[in-house]
Amino acid sequence: MSGLDRPSLGISLRILSGLLMGGMFVSVKAVSADVPLGQIVFFRSFFAILPLLIFLLVRNEFPGGLATKRPGAHFLRASFGALALFASFAAVARLNLAEAILIAQLSPILMAVGAAILLSERLTKWRVLGLLFGFLGVIVLVWPELIASRGDARLLGYAIGVSAAALSALALIMVRSLNQTESPGAIALYFVLASMIGGIATLPWGWITPDWATLGLLILSGLFGGFGHIAMTLAFRYAEASRLAPFEYIALLWPLLADLFIFRLSLSNSFILAAPLILAGAVIAAAEKRNRKSRSWFGRRR
Repeated sequence: MSGLDRPSLGISLRILSGLLMGGMFVSVKAVSADVPLGQIVFFRSFFAILPLLIFLLVRNEFPGGLATKRPGAHFLRASFGALALFASFAAVARLNLAEAILIAQLSPILMAVGAAILLSERLTKWRVLGLLFGFLGVIVLVWPELIASRGDARLLGYAIGVSAAALSALALIMVRSLNQTESPGAIALYFVLASMIGGIATLPWGWITPDWATLGLLILSGLFGGFGHIAMTLAFRYAEASRLAPFEYIALLWPLLADLFIFRLSLSNSFILAAPLILAGAVIAAAEKRNRKSRSWFGRRR
């Protein structure tokens, strides 16, 4: 096992990242009715810089770690990430928090397939089976809402959510590629800088002066997002995208708990049916046999 091949650490970091990102989305949802989208993106990005700078200083990577020989790859990753951030926050504003995050769970499926195609990563039958169980769980969970939805705003929210999932998958694939040569802190910092620039570009369309409670939530969204992004970036440094993909579904738990205990929304019957499927997907992926005779679906030895 190489120094960068530590799947257990990668999985743990990805789960932690999901929890922190859940805190970010709760903060965003709480202010989305009153604060313009671009302003939310700016505050989320601006206050994410602090934890990222601390991370770079602890690793002795500031400012030297920001140097790169792959500016084009950073530009693509930052652009995909910033667009995904705008789209995901727009979906959160139009849908229940759990619904928006459910749609986002299309991202790991697209990521696993894209990583196998673009990065030549292994796509074993265990990972595929885990993804299928997880995807089936997402369908069971979201299908009743899709059938019941008739409003244009909600339909637009679903469309934006699917777009966010696709953009996020592309961004995460780029993270895995960049992690081979670039500093994780630099990858994250360039992303938040791009998002901050995109957010402040919306200033001419009107921002508000937030009250103290709203300002506090905007700041928390940045801190949660910054620390969550560090954990996510490190996760992809220590484990392949296709191995981490099934564990993306654990991130479903946090928005559902938030809807139940913070936003006071009742637990749906579809969640009770879907939760075992989603958790089974993670367990199946984690139980993947680790012997050298195991082959991927593309015929290469592990």
